[in-house]
Amino acid sequence: MGNRINNKSILQKTKIGDVTPFQIKDCALIVRISDQLPAINLREFRERAAQCSLDSIYHHFCETVLRPTFDDPEFHNDFARWARRALHDHVLSEKLEILNPYDFTDLEELRKVLLDIIDDHLSEIHTIPWALHERAFFFHSATTVVFDSDRTIEYPEHLAKAVSKMTTGSIYYHFWEARRRTPDNTDDITAWLRDWNNRGIEMINELAGLDFYFMSLRELQIELVKIFNRISGNGAG
Repeated sequence: MGNRINNKSILQKTKIGDVTPFQIKDCALIVRISDQLPAINLREFRERAAQCSLDSIYHHFCETVLRPTFDDPEFHNDFARWARRALHDHVLSEKLEILNPYDFTDLEELRKVLLDIIDDHLSEIHTIPWALHERAFFFHSATTVVFDSDRTIEYPEHLAKAVSKMTTGSIYYHFWEARRRTPDNTDDITAWLRDWNNRGIEMINELAGLDFYFMSLRELQIELVKIFNRISGNGAG
């Protein structure tokens, strides 16, 4: 019997000349208090939220997942958590918790919906909820510091193994922060897989169906590894 030709290996060697390997990056946040005064009741909070920067809106909705202090899995944004923990307003908290910032075309639209929810709530209650002085809401924003790593992904079949070894900073950068950075608001892996044509379609479709915002970074990582393993056959390349 003659030597067998591994067509899959030939495809990989040919394709790598056309597609740049995926560069894995890591990141961390430098968080700072904004110049907005703290809010101690819901009306003050509404006023501050209308005036704060869009970076602050983004931070309290999206960057919380990366903060080491984010240890309250019941809530996915700081506003819902403050309404429940500080104002003890369960109804408002539930209304804010269901907001997914990635459902909106931009952060200004998200802010408008946030303010509309608060305005409607204020019109329905007779007493303005207050927080204790030490539970006042401070508006923050953050700068993302990006680090290059020495790791790359050459083929789609290697994604499962590579993602399983990513830090939470890498998961956040490539699957959350990327949606603010890329022209079509997608994650970096999806953008890279598009260069692989038919070879990446199934993975792209699976990624598009992920309700990632309501997962922790570790939960998202586990789900991604499952997807890539299932499609590529345990990540074998």
